[in-house]
Amino acid sequence: MTTSGISRRGALRMLGIGALGAAGVGALGACAPSGAGVASNGGDPKSKNFDFTSWSLNEEAAKPSIEKIIAAWEKAESSKIRAVSYPYNEYLSQLTLKLGGGETTGAVHLDIAWLAAMAQMGKLVDLGPVADKAGYTDVALKSGVYDGKQYGLPWNTGSIGVIANSKLLEKAGIKEHPATVEEFEAALRELTGLGGGVVPYAAATKVAQLKDIFPWMQTFGCELYDGGKVTIGDDASVDAVTWYKKLHDEKLIAADVDRFDARALFGQGKAVFYDDAIIGKGVTSAQSKDKTLADAMQPMERPVLKAGDTPQAMLWGGVIAIVKGKGQEAATRFALHATTDRATTSEYFAARALPPSTTAGLAAPEVAKDTFTTEWTEKITKTATGSPFWQFAQSAQIDEAVAKQVQAVLVGTSKPKDAMKRAGEEVAALIKR
Repeated sequence: MTTSGISRRGALRMLGIGALGAAGVGALGACAPSGAGVASNGGDPKSKNFDFTSWSLNEEAAKPSIEKIIAAWEKAESSKIRAVSYPYNEYLSQLTLKLGGGETTGAVHLDIAWLAAMAQMGKLVDLGPVADKAGYTDVALKSGVYDGKQYGLPWNTGSIGVIANSKLLEKAGIKEHPATVEEFEAALRELTGLGGGVVPYAAATKVAQLKDIFPWMQTFGCELYDGGKVTIGDDASVDAVTWYKKLHDEKLIAADVDRFDARALFGQGKAVFYDDAIIGKGVTSAQSKDKTLADAMQPMERPVLKAGDTPQAMLWGGVIAIVKGKGQEAATRFALHATTDRATTSEYFAARALPPSTTAGLAAPEVAKDTFTTEWTEKITKTATGSPFWQFAQSAQIDEAVAKQVQAVLVGTSKPKDAMKRAGEEVAALIKR
């Protein structure tokens, strides 16, 4: 493999196809990922026509760049890709229904948090033989794994971490990012001196985004789920929520804040730190009246409890999975090309600021020159991990159950120890369903 990534022709070679003729396509049978030839949707796996399902095709900002990738593939392969989309908030439920009914074929764009639920349906191809040689970063590769099998080819791999406003830090006389929880808390207190309604840390305090508490629980030493046992309710989780409550009571974080509120506050220069995915820079700076804000936005490693600890971050991104059946082989080649071809990933990055998932893609000049992305990848994504609850179909309910208990602590209707005990019990009950 070259440093320029995998071209369309390279993808064909990796899958055992040297040419586009019938003989070349036939050769794929022996080299294709496991599940080849099993038409769960009743179609021909060797069909060069297939569907590509993605919520991004329903979004005005994303649709043109994805349509361009599709059009280029159709022209080069003389094939037809049927684009299918559902709004993000309806996507998982719609896809589950369509996949279960055998109506979904080809390539499917998945949030990494949904991969386990989709894989458990038994309709996806194991892409391990393809992914192993594709040059994905280790953290990206892991984002597409469920139960030891590679069900997704990582398309864009990032994380949810902390973004800092360097201008406000400088104004407060803080020259370096706080590295420990103690230093972070001290910095937040210092930042209250800025006045003007500035919230030092626009942390999530609404139920909708309170799953952001998980990395803080992990920072304090809670594993969340370990050895088949829910550990929420242990001393570390209680300590984390007690600390969060302290920040809330001292107005170092604000009440009733979700991701959209945090972006608005940060964009208005009313917040110094907030949690967001790597796309936060583009989204937040675009909404801000301050046209210099983008230059002031810096990725910050989440503070650790003690020096030497690993900074915690939640993995974030998307993968492309392949449905067994009609168009399976062509869809696999398309997914491999879309996620590894350096020219394609660089152009997609330029359009959407979503980091590539391969070493070559990240090293491409067009990507490497973006300091924010490079620093984010090294400081935050490098040590990011997925939620241990993603493996369960009830993961969304688990997030909500914990969030409600944390919010109860914040508003003063429950004590941290009692709330975390209840949260742990509720999560354990959900897992057993």
